[in-house]
Amino acid sequence: MPKRVLLGAGILIVVCGAYGATAAEHLLAGGYSAPNAESARADKVLDENFNRGGIQVVLKLDGPAGVDISRDPTAKALADNVIRELDANDHVQDQILSVWANPALDSALVSRDRTSALIIVALEGGEDLAPARAAEIEEEFTGERDGIAIRVGGQALVYSQVNEQTASDLLIAEAIAIPITFVVLIFIFGGLIAAAIPVGIGIVSIILTFALLRAIGSVTDVSVFALNLTTAMGLALAIDYTLLLLTRYREEVARGLERPEAIVRTLATAGRTVAFSAVTVALSLSALVLFPQYFLRSFAFAGLGVVAVAALSALIVTPAVLMLLGDRIDALDARKPVRRLLRLPPSRPREPEETWWYRLVQWVLRHAAPVAAVVTIFLLVLGAPFLSLKMGFPDDRVLPESASSHAIQQEIRDDYEDDLSSAVTVVVRGPVGQQSLAAYTRALSQVDHVNSAGSSAGTFVRGEAVAPGSPEDSRDDIHVLNVSTDRDPMSDAGLAQLDDLRAVPAPDGTETLFTGLAATTDDTVGSIYAHLPWVLAIIAIATFVLLFLFTGSVVLPLKALVLNILSLSATFGAMVWFFQEGHLDGLGTTATGTLNATMPVLLFCVAFGLSMDYEVFLLGRVREEWLKSDRTREASDHAVALGLARTGRVITAAALLMSIVFAAIAASEVSFMRMFGVGLALAVLMDATLIRMFLVPAFMRLAGRANWWAPAPLRRFHDRFGLAEEVPEEVHRAQENSDDTETGEVASRRR
Repeated sequence: MPKRVLLGAGILIVVCGAYGATAAEHLLAGGYSAPNAESARADKVLDENFNRGGIQVVLKLDGPAGVDISRDPTAKALADNVIRELDANDHVQDQILSVWANPALDSALVSRDRTSALIIVALEGGEDLAPARAAEIEEEFTGERDGIAIRVGGQALVYSQVNEQTASDLLIAEAIAIPITFVVLIFIFGGLIAAAIPVGIGIVSIILTFALLRAIGSVTDVSVFALNLTTAMGLALAIDYTLLLLTRYREEVARGLERPEAIVRTLATAGRTVAFSAVTVALSLSALVLFPQYFLRSFAFAGLGVVAVAALSALIVTPAVLMLLGDRIDALDARKPVRRLLRLPPSRPREPEETWWYRLVQWVLRHAAPVAAVVTIFLLVLGAPFLSLKMGFPDDRVLPESASSHAIQQEIRDDYEDDLSSAVTVVVRGPVGQQSLAAYTRALSQVDHVNSAGSSAGTFVRGEAVAPGSPEDSRDDIHVLNVSTDRDPMSDAGLAQLDDLRAVPAPDGTETLFTGLAATTDDTVGSIYAHLPWVLAIIAIATFVLLFLFTGSVVLPLKALVLNILSLSATFGAMVWFFQEGHLDGLGTTATGTLNATMPVLLFCVAFGLSMDYEVFLLGRVREEWLKSDRTREASDHAVALGLARTGRVITAAALLMSIVFAAIAASEVSFMRMFGVGLALAVLMDATLIRMFLVPAFMRLAGRANWWAPAPLRRFHDRFGLAEEVPEEVHRAQENSDDTETGEVASRRR
């Protein structure tokens, strides 16, 4: 039977490997903005009625020093040729901006020293298709013509280069994580074969998940960044679950069970914990499906898939491998040569009471109140920067400074008077005369730090008409107004200016829709904040219910929620301190004063699910010891100490391995992926150390027997429908001998 299972798994791996190898080609690049937001509706109106509103591509022409490029005939001839070629591109929208065709935009299209100029186009296809088309334009136009250098940038190319960088970073992360985790596993298990099993299961999970993502991507929008999550979580969870199974298997063998019986016992105990943990993690990630941005929704699909694949791979393949290997799992013990060299005696299994973990917990239990106070205050101090969280939209600065799109946009910020990428576009829908439209345009131009405002009724600077309007800016009852500003659209000042622009009274009987980077940022952040309470509520309720079904207590789920929030607030405080405020030079990234709006939400859901993973591991063993006891306060303390002594090593090892996997993501050159990796690594390590080693035993000591309290109706419900792992036979005997009649009834039902 094991051979058949492994043969079937091998065939499935080969098929899924071939199918999933091209998963990245079937996934999409965008999904950051809310599809039904005001800015998205404005972009749709622009696209359908004016063939405008697409994502920008910027061509930067750099001429010889000392030559005014706007007056140079060679540059003009070259620009005319470039514009003709762009105009022939089916994906380039109608409006192409250049100083030669739009002299009024001189300050935005020509540098201060007059040696460089911009040609700005918009590409159709949105965040999904425009990036690939921008890459084609970059390949076609980058180079030197007639002594003038042409480089390509813009938001569409930012998306393209982020995708390319992410794909290469993914390979680097795998190359870093897999060998290091294998080496660490050798130290944990001592044997090469035993260490190879979790890594093998992790690789299997990655292969199967890639195939699953390609399949999901064929029926719904899935972000290409889901590959990074699935790779990291597939490897981390598979190793995590396999580590728990192997540790429990070795423990059962050490107790004297035959290996086949030990496998059955492992699946009945640790196997159930793995399945329950997988459900908990999956529910935390599934809440992301509530967000309208498919960037976040796709992580819900990917998360559900990777958790299911990791759990099933561990629960199906691991027992088959153990059954097939038998005693050979402990072959190639890497510790034996070292012991022989150092003339050390053979190691022997130690009882839980002999371990360092047991002594640590006993110390924490004796000093529960001061430990709880000190660690809580420490975590609150770490989390203090989180109070100044500011969320924004990703721009070119998520890429390294060496990326061409980042370098070009930085030159525009430094060398140009105005930046059209910060312009605000206003769509006015409804019947309005030219006089009313002119009055509205004039009023917009008078808002602080607005350089100019233009419409078909004219171009205005600080309330004064400076140029006639373009008839192309009005069609039927739809009018387009372009507002040039010197405010950074990602800054607080830019968003405040957007509010001032929106506050300007529109012509009677019309509707106004605002778009541009500032409006898109504002809409995206607003959408996330609007949906966040529902997401948090679902995660909290689902976690509470699941932990109640697992433990039969209403106190332990509340404790878990509070401690998780405390731990995650400290993690988010670090993220704000590093990546938003730029301390320690933003760990090698460019700080913009904001965090990518989607990342804190994603980080919370993933980290919360993983912390519940360790909570289930620990509580499963604590509850097992509690059920053996006589239910006194001393018994509660002893159960906590024994539970942590039995799981401390595996939780710490799992956290170390998982943090290695996530730290590999931190090698990414894309700033928000680096933040994702650093954040998850910190969250996992903090949860496995400060929370599991100190706060959990301290709070369980302070609560005493109340840890296991639940109202009588809920106790009866748990007795009937509880999902706790199977209780060992010796626990049944202890329950039968208990003087607690109600507990005896629980035991008999469980039998």
